[in-house]
Amino acid sequence: MENDAPFKIVILGGGTAGWIAANLFAYKWKNKHVDITLVESLDVGIVGVGEGSTPTLKRLFEMLNIEEADWMPQCNATYKLNIRFNGWSPNSGIVSYSHPFPTQVDSFNTRSFMVNTRTRRMGLDTTTLPDQFLLNGVLASEGKGPLTPESFPFKVEYGYHFDSHLLGEFLANRAQKHGVHYKQAHIKDVVLDASNCIASLRTGEGGDISGDFFVDCTGFASVLMQKTLGVPFKSYKDNLYNDSAIVMPTPMVDNIPVETESTALSAGWCWKIPLTERFGNGYVYSSDFISDEQAELEFRQHIGMLDSQEDCRQLTMKVGTLSQYWSQNCIALGLSQGFIEPLEATALHLVQISAEIFIQKFEEGNFSNAKQYEYNAEIGERFERVRDYIVAHYKLNTRDDSDYWRENRDNVHLSESLIRLLDVWFKREDLSVEIDKQGLSKHFDSVSWHCLFSGYGAYPPLHPNQPGQGDLFKEKGVEEFLRRCALNFNKHADNLSR
Repeated sequence: MENDAPFKIVILGGGTAGWIAANLFAYKWKNKHVDITLVESLDVGIVGVGEGSTPTLKRLFEMLNIEEADWMPQCNATYKLNIRFNGWSPNSGIVSYSHPFPTQVDSFNTRSFMVNTRTRRMGLDTTTLPDQFLLNGVLASEGKGPLTPESFPFKVEYGYHFDSHLLGEFLANRAQKHGVHYKQAHIKDVVLDASNCIASLRTGEGGDISGDFFVDCTGFASVLMQKTLGVPFKSYKDNLYNDSAIVMPTPMVDNIPVETESTALSAGWCWKIPLTERFGNGYVYSSDFISDEQAELEFRQHIGMLDSQEDCRQLTMKVGTLSQYWSQNCIALGLSQGFIEPLEATALHLVQISAEIFIQKFEEGNFSNAKQYEYNAEIGERFERVRDYIVAHYKLNTRDDSDYWRENRDNVHLSESLIRLLDVWFKREDLSVEIDKQGLSKHFDSVSWHCLFSGYGAYPPLHPNQPGQGDLFKEKGVEEFLRRCALNFNKHADNLSR
């Protein structure tokens, strides 16, 4: 970079994705000669529903030195220890299971969990539900939060539930306090230079906003990447059928849960996310299998709002990803980058990871396009592997009450990576070895995959002759160990009051 003029980065679009990028750039390049401007049109709405995160967001706040007491009350946020899946695999005999975030304590029980799953695949009767082996599953069942006393020497990972619109506002205020420039403008045109790079954004107010590098955070509109630079979009429609959502809040109960609920309905699933003052609810479904009117009726019945006069909000989803995430002098983040339906709360995780990898690659290339190919390959791999994990939820379902669930189970449009994982599991081979071989742990690790397969009860019938031994859950005293660990934790409400 030249020393006499700042390197100008322009982020088009606010929302959570844009402001996460702005904060990360400002933090990582605070000692560089970099000028960051975020341009936002107030004519463009923000989705702003109740949203959940993975523990990656916790790492972001720790990196930026943002205390939970500073942001959580402002965003109606609560703690999140796991996701509970209701009714996804009823014919396996499992009505409900939870997928907890692993903690440091779980290293004591991981081997017992995985050995039990292997033994169960041999037809022997062992305990295999993940929430019985992982600390956060036990804490969630007891309504406890994740905050630990000084005397508990293990790190506990957790995510959050929050109002995404309020989180965007909080991050916007913080970014501006740390030197990010903010402009409200309606973009009329995007000006390209002779080399087909973006030169400036032409505003309706009569001025141009020029930059050296641009970040597209314009949502599904993808104003810079698709509409201006012509980057093709790859749909995931062949194995992720959902394309619509309908949302409505419901009142909070006395005891705020510490988990997200995902309940299977006739043509998709319904989320239930606890914020401090309300539940955020949404029905994610496929318009090929149910009409919007039928979906709203089913949704209202499910959340107990059939007689309510409150309107539902209708959302359309574009599930898929760009063929390139960095083109010319522009990258895309958030919905303009790609979208995988929100089943495992991966949206902000992918935004943050993509922004961090871009910072690393851009610095390595001395603020040039030298690492563009590497970036595109790495982000593409991450989207594909996250997509596989979500697809597995549908492929493994055992529902038989609608064409939607049967067609998902019969779907043959699977990646070679996912086919191999399914093959290893059902052939009773070592799944951890295959995950290491494919290098999948940076996406979803072996514990996560075991949680998924086990939670769905993806096992053969029990052998008629049982030895009455070999269940490490019982033999290693896992239940008692986790019960005593949980004594160190307080109720979720006590954690929030702190």
